[in-house]
Parts: sequence; structure tokens; C-alpha cells
Amino acid sequence: MPDNESDLLMQVARTLRRRWAAAYAPMGLTPHQARALRVVGEHGGLRLSAIAEALRISPRSATEVVDALEHAELVTRAPDPTDRRATLVAVTPHGERTLRTLTEARAADADDFFGRLTDDERAALRKILGKLVS
Repeated sequence: MPDNESDLLMQVARTLRRRWAAAYAPMGLTPHQARALRVVGEHGGLRLSAIAEALRISPRSATEVVDALEHAELVTRAPDPTDRRATLVAVTPHGERTLRTLTEARAADADDFFGRLTDDERAALRKILGKLVS
């Protein structure tokens, strides 16, 4: 078992990623695709470059992820009305329903995972993590 904070935090992150991957699998989504769908859903129409930046991946990788989401009819591409050379990616109605299901599954899994902690422990963890990311 890891004996320092950074190793423990990484182990928790890996555990959560595995759990989320299992939750997304019945929807036919990989974690990268689910994350991209969440980003597009949160921001409306986005250019591929903005998706790549938000996901911290290369534009080529963002294109591949969006291609898969478009193939699954979760997003569409449309011309950017402000720049004819650019394309915007937006969530479809099917994508919105999938996004709601994904969000519910993720929340239920988080409740299960963090359910071992008391309310006070959860509040302390949120406070500590918030301090670390600020």
C-alpha cells in the first residue's frame, strides 16, 4: 500500500477512472469520449481546437474522439457562423440524453465510492482537495 499522499491520491484517481470506465461501458463510451461529451455539453457549440484544449489532448486526438461521438450520433458538426473555415461541435438530443445518463451514473458511483466516509470526512476531503487545486 502506498505510504505517501501523492501515491495515495494517484491510486484513488486510478480507482475512480476504472470505476467510471465500467459505468460508461454500457453506454458504449470510453472515458475519453465521455469526457469530451461532457465538455461539449457544458459549453454548447465548440471548435475542435477548444475541445482539444479542454481535454489537454492533441487536435488530432480530439478529432478521433469527436469522430466516434459523431458516429454514435451523440454530437454533430456544423459550420461556425462567425468563421466559414471553422466547424462547431454540438450535442444532439440523443447526446443530451446520454449525457444525463452518464452524469447520473457518475454521481451514483461517486456516492457509492465516497459513501464509506462520514459527512464530516467528506466535507474535510472537499476542503483539502479544494485547497490543493486553488
